[in-house]
Amino acid sequence: MNNLNHTSMEENKDSGEKAPQNKDFEEKIEEAEKNAAGECGENCECHHEGTNALKEQLDECKKQSEEYLNGWKRARADYLNYRNEEADRLTVLLNACREDVIADILPVLDNFNLVLKEIPEDKLKDAHIDGIAKVKTQLESVLKSYGVEEVEAEGQKFDPNMHEVVAEVEAEGKEPGTVVEVTQKGYTVNGRLLRPAKVKVTK
Repeated sequence: MNNLNHTSMEENKDSGEKAPQNKDFEEKIEEAEKNAAGECGENCECHHEGTNALKEQLDECKKQSEEYLNGWKRARADYLNYRNEEADRLTVLLNACREDVIADILPVLDNFNLVLKEIPEDKLKDAHIDGIAKVKTQLESVLKSYGVEEVEAEGQKFDPNMHEVVAEVEAEGKEPGTVVEVTQKGYTVNGRLLRPAKVKVTK
């Protein structure tokens, strides 16, 4: 009986000593699990540190996205400017090529004008001569479709921008500087002077 009581007392003694230790250990495990799971309160220092870190990452992402967007806008604007500049250069090049071709054709038209000018009026009704005149008219029509216009000269006041003086002559009843004769016709292309008219003007 004494042995039994002694044993029971020892067990109670052991139990009383171990209980506080188990409780402390369980509290430490619970606290570690909360920290690992991020379940600490809003006032916890680790909570504020995590929030600040996320905010910094979000701000950095926004900053990078704005930089990428602005870079794309600049690249697009540069491309559009380049495309417009290339289109303008191409237009200038095509116009220059067209003007060069027209300039090469004008001497042919000059020859038609010279030939028909030297033909006597009574011969102009000849079938062959009439054919030449029609070819000349057709050529003038083609040039006109490309924007070619004859420079007005005879009877006009001398214009240094459109006329080139080859001689000065006396002419009664005419004001000085009046064009009295055109020795070579001048032409414009779409409003641009291609060749000035060579003229004789009064003194």
